Amino acid sequence: MPKESAKYLVGLSLLPSIGPARMSKLVSLAGSAEAAWSASPDVLRASGVDEKSLLPLMEKRTRIDPDRELERVQEAGATVLTLDDAGYPSLLREAFNKPAILYVRGSLQPEDSQSLAIVGTRRPTAYGREMATHLTSELARHNLTIVSGMALGIDTLAHRSALQSGRRTIAVLGSGLDVLYPSENRGLADKIVANGAVVTEYPLGTQPDAFNFPARNRIISGLSLGTLVIEAGEKSGALITSRFALDQNREVFAVPGRMTDRHSIGCNRLIRRGEAKLISGPEDVLEELNLAFTPQQLEIDYQGASPAEKAIMAVLSSEPIHIDDIGRETALPAAQLSSTLTLLELRNLIRHVGSMHYVITR
Repeated sequence: MPKESAKYLVGLSLLPSIGPARMSKLVSLAGSAEAAWSASPDVLRASGVDEKSLLPLMEKRTRIDPDRELERVQEAGATVLTLDDAGYPSLLREAFNKPAILYVRGSLQPEDSQSLAIVGTRRPTAYGREMATHLTSELARHNLTIVSGMALGIDTLAHRSALQSGRRTIAVLGSGLDVLYPSENRGLADKIVANGAVVTEYPLGTQPDAFNFPARNRIISGLSLGTLVIEAGEKSGALITSRFALDQNREVFAVPGRMTDRHSIGCNRLIRRGEAKLISGPEDVLEELNLAFTPQQLEIDYQGASPAEKAIMAVLSSEPIHIDDIGRETALPAAQLSSTLTLLELRNLIRHVGSMHYVITR
């Protein structure tokens, strides 16, 4: 890591009024990170710093020691990547709105150039949870690194499913590495660090303010060959990620939902407008990305299945079905239905997804 460049960018990231976009502009105007750090008032003004912010910025600059700030990052178990580093993500480097600096816990690897972003609502339905788990697992098994934002809901399911498949995953934060949000995902973050990376463009101590997240989303899409949206409402942040992906000339995919489902308004609109490709299975994503698809055989042994098990399996699909509806379709007595469902679940052939709804295990 070019320490001289890194330490000055770390210092710049701590200055008021120097956000990610302005930092890149300032470095470009000054000619280097070091020159940007000591930029004159005129250069600061040219980068967009207004008069009201100029004096506080210059005063704070006198109180920051770039060498010490870089040491603090390292003491936090993180590294810094700049555009001068060979390890800066190749896909992100190609994006027009790439960040000048990345703070990283864990490691970014060359194989992460085959990455897919998976994003969606924080409050998924049973259908959304099933699609996120199934699609992520299949795509991860085909050696795609899964990128998301570690938010609750679809993001969390995507990260967990990638890890459970033994594959890499990258989480992009809208805060500093030491201010994990949401706090419920601290344990998940540690697991991601062990088999991937947690990254951010924001310095240590940065709080998860709402306006950080739209900018964060451009990094999620920028790190990825494409973005898959699973359940997005009319104003979902996942739609911001898809917009960035389109602007970065990356692929956008969406899982369709029912017309009356508010959780799928955004996905259906993306498909209707031709901004996203409709996805009916993992093979659709892999085909568009020119990656090979190897079908995973379902672990269903029909030869050894009882008539009751066969009847239930014939009814189930990836769409959650209530136990009462299964009973009506199969005409099985309640006691036999319940015991057979339990046996199938123990054999990992079906899954209970809550509220007495069941789906087939893919």
